[in-house]
Amino acid sequence: MSTIAFDPFALTRIADFARSLSRLHQASRRQPIDDDQLDREFNAVCMSIWGYTTDDFGDELFSSEDHAWLDALDEAHARIFAAEHGYDLVDDHGMLTDWWGYCWMILAEKRGILNPENRAAARAAIEEKYMAAPNVIGVIVAR
Repeated sequence: MSTIAFDPFALTRIADFARSLSRLHQASRRQPIDDDQLDREFNAVCMSIWGYTTDDFGDELFSSEDHAWLDALDEAHARIFAAEHGYDLVDDHGMLTDWWGYCWMILAEKRGILNPENRAAARAAIEEKYMAAPNVIGVIVAR
């Protein structure tokens, strides 16, 4: 394991990319916030850091061991895992609210899942799901 991963100046500070998302989470304590808005902001953070989102790969690409590990993950282990891979999950107020989703992305990066082929397959699956819904005649996708 690299010792530079624990150098706070060498870590990608996810909080720097997630300021709008953090503000939304804070606002959601005072007023209802649309889940789609939170998802869009989370995806914007992921796109800024990795160039991919959790919509760009399927759960089936992870092993059962990966799923079990993610299901058992707690904040303390997430913080260590992220730091070992060059990321910081802490902002000025503590652990980022979406730390688990960021760990999902870090693991996808580690496993080599973030690639154009997986993105195309995931997008095709999403389009197929929408096309199977009643009254849907087309799906418009920004590429």
